[in-house]
Formats: sequence, C-alpha cells, structure tokens
Amino acid sequence: MDLGLAGRRAAVAAASRGLGRGSAAALAAEGVQVAICGRRADVVEATAAEIGAVPIVADVSTAEGGQGFVRDARAALGGLDILVPNAGGPPPGGFAAVTDPAEYARAFEQNALSTIAMCLEAVPGMRAQRWGRVVAITSISVRQPIPDLILSNTARAGVTGFLKTLAREVAGDGVTVNSLQPGSHDTDRVRALGHDLTTGIPVGELGRPEDFGACCAFLCSEQARFVTGVAIPVDGGAHGGLQ
Repeated sequence: MDLGLAGRRAAVAAASRGLGRGSAAALAAEGVQVAICGRRADVVEATAAEIGAVPIVADVSTAEGGQGFVRDARAALGGLDILVPNAGGPPPGGFAAVTDPAEYARAFEQNALSTIAMCLEAVPGMRAQRWGRVVAITSISVRQPIPDLILSNTARAGVTGFLKTLAREVAGDGVTVNSLQPGSHDTDRVRALGHDLTTGIPVGELGRPEDFGACCAFLCSEQARFVTGVAIPVDGGAHGGLQ
C-alpha cells in the first residue's frame, strides 16, 4: 500500500534505537525525509546512516531539549510535516520507593513536558500549512498501570490528556494527533527492567520495533486522515480491557 508520504518531512525523537528507530525506519522506507536524534553522536549517526536519515544530537528528556530538537530538525529538512515525540522512560519504583516529589517532576518533564514542548514547536507550522501528523509514543501503562513503574504510569497518563485535547483543537486545520501505546517489545528498555517478557502476551512473543514502526507510519498516512485523538495499544493483545 502506498501511504502517500513520499517527500514529507518528519522529526522522530529518541530514534537511535528501539521503537523510535523502528518508527523512523518505517517512515524513511515510505520516502519520508527523516531527522532523528539521540544523545550519543556515534550511535545516532550510525543509525541515521543505516536507515537513511539526518542525525541530530539532542537530549529530549527535558522540555528545552525537545523543543531544540524540533527546531533543528525543521531547519535541516526545510520544514516539518510529521512529528513523533518519544523519550526514554524514568527509573522504576513503586509508591513506597519513590518518596521525593522532585522525582515525579523529573519524570513529568521527561515523558510529558518534553512532548508538549515538541508539539508547541511543531504544530503551529503544521496548522499554517494545513497538513500535519503527530504520533506520540507513550505506553500501555496509560490504560493499565504497570507495577513498579509509578513514575512512568503517572507522566504518560498526563501527556495523553494533553494529546487528546490538542487533537480536538487542531483537527479542523488538517492536523491529526494520535498516540501509540506499546506493550512489551524487544528493546533495551524492556530487557533492562527484567520483566517476565512474554507472560501475558496472547501472541506469545515480544513485539518487534519494525512492526511498531509500521503502525506509526500508517497513522501518518493519507489513508489515516480521519483518525485523530486516539490512543492505540500495540501490545500483542496483552491489555485485557474493553477500551
């Protein structure tokens, strides 16, 4: 299927590895001009060379870093049509272990304020050109909180409220805003957490970043122009709720 994306310009955050990389690679394969970022120059440059993207060194764990990445990506690409906000997750821990409110503030900046800042930098231009796509990478924890990840559970739920509100405000300007909620995928983050990796996944295996990327690319497509304001689980059926 031709997704109608050839020649579009995309900024994919935290895309030197994992789900960000999978999303960037899928967009590049559709003919999108892609800019990616990572904190380590050697890693992001190697990934960019492999998938055919523009490398940018940036730390998107802060609002300032997220906004700066989008600004640099737009300058490098000559404009911006697609934004994929993404960032690494905060440290694990439950209520009894996370006792400093400052830790919640840092997590909220990393997984909510950073995305908000990226949208503030990118969406006005999309509205002006009357075409744009925002596909944020969040977590299945928004629907079903994950034990021992109270910081991530809290911050991801907050940014989902922002994205839903934004989607309704800009829909009439040709801009769609959606999020993808990954469950357990074969990434460094999931393996580092040490969870029982495949238990509870009906398909019986970890997700693959390339499959996740295909979902991202579809939401950016012309065919998905009537899909906005949704948060879609990509978890192999692990979430047990009706919604």
